[in-house]
Amino acid sequence: MFNGMVQTVRNSVVGTYPSCHVNSRLEERRAKTRALRAERRRKPDKPDDFVTYEDSGSDEETPEQQEEVLNTSYNFYDFIRSRENGLNERRKINFEQTSRYVLTHDMLRETQINLGYINKVFCSKWLSNRQVIFGTKCNKLLVYDVNMRRVDAIPTLSTNRANHPEVQGGLHAIEINPSRTYLATGARNSADIAIYRLPTLDPVCVGENGHRDLIMGMCWLDDQFIVSGSKDSRMALWRVNEEHMEFPDGGKEFCPTFATINPLCVRDCRTAQRIRSLCFNKEFREIAALSLNGYIHVFNAETFKQKLSRKLPNCQDNVSIAYHSDGLYAIGCRSYTILLDTRTLQTIKKITSRYSGCGIRATSFEGNLLTVGTGLGMLLFYDIRAGKYLESSVNASRTVTLKCSKGIVYPEDEMDGFNVKYVPAIYTHCYDSTGMRLFAAGGPLPATLVGNYAGVWQ
Repeated sequence: MFNGMVQTVRNSVVGTYPSCHVNSRLEERRAKTRALRAERRRKPDKPDDFVTYEDSGSDEETPEQQEEVLNTSYNFYDFIRSRENGLNERRKINFEQTSRYVLTHDMLRETQINLGYINKVFCSKWLSNRQVIFGTKCNKLLVYDVNMRRVDAIPTLSTNRANHPEVQGGLHAIEINPSRTYLATGARNSADIAIYRLPTLDPVCVGENGHRDLIMGMCWLDDQFIVSGSKDSRMALWRVNEEHMEFPDGGKEFCPTFATINPLCVRDCRTAQRIRSLCFNKEFREIAALSLNGYIHVFNAETFKQKLSRKLPNCQDNVSIAYHSDGLYAIGCRSYTILLDTRTLQTIKKITSRYSGCGIRATSFEGNLLTVGTGLGMLLFYDIRAGKYLESSVNASRTVTLKCSKGIVYPEDEMDGFNVKYVPAIYTHCYDSTGMRLFAAGGPLPATLVGNYAGVWQ
């Protein structure tokens, strides 16, 4: 049932084979390969604009490869038994496959989170398998405990400088560094960044003098360096190194004291009007920035200099960008999601939404699965390898879609002027480390409406 999720290469006992060593498995494997190849060779009614080809070498496997296939078990019992007994066997678990399985078999159920009078959730990240942190338009930083079903508030950080211009626009970005030792988000002044220590969420520092308007996007380059982008069309490079910080009141150990830092470098993003989202291309050491005037901008991460800008084709309301290690950028806009080649910034595919008027508000990659949060209160899932939306295994006639609850609007009579049924926009979503839990949140799409939605699918 869970074929492909786990693999355990069993060790043979002298004179015997493991229980999974059945020769008929090789013929079943060849039959599946032939059927898959025939399906791929079938001429589609409408050919894709972008096609990839696998190596067309010999299909015959060597005796050593055949022996390894026969000794490999895909059974969860063998995987758990081998792990608990500490056996010297090769084991692997595919978390991406777990996400696909629970989605295609309609196993996820929504637990809605009551946030009270909170206005729009814009960003989120899982801290652990039981805690998720998220930021709101009303400048609240909240942590939700999945097991206890409790929401706790984390104090936002501010400076005491009288001449520091105050900007209030909410928390639009939350990012965790690769080693999961620091969390970065916006400060009480939305033009500053705030750094917290993980897993305790103790304050570390506030970064100021980098931006004049609210920060819309962030991305970590490594464990110390982070880049922020703002509505003032500027990019700022920061370094988080506690050894070079000055902590007040005698030292950093006295909570809740924190230091103040300044950016290493600030750059105007040429051709940009309001930076909306950032991502880091690890392979090419580049920072990709998305601006609201329909451009994508590329910066060299090592020199922090702008390399190029490119106008996106017919792209309106582009608010989200995500990076995939296969060399793809996914950009969400009003009517569809665009896949760009990271080397040339050429459009590979336009993924049209399955629902009219469905603005794309959030995009993310979980393995080869592109998850899209929409303005119609739905989450869609697109398989970039298969080139189509994820299909349900329960109902073959439909694709996988998660429809979120209505959420909350304050006051409710504000909706009387809208003739359409209210659904929340999904501004943020994220998977936990196992891929078995999905957090989604947002609120009313009209800027004038106050309300929220948050839920955990598990």
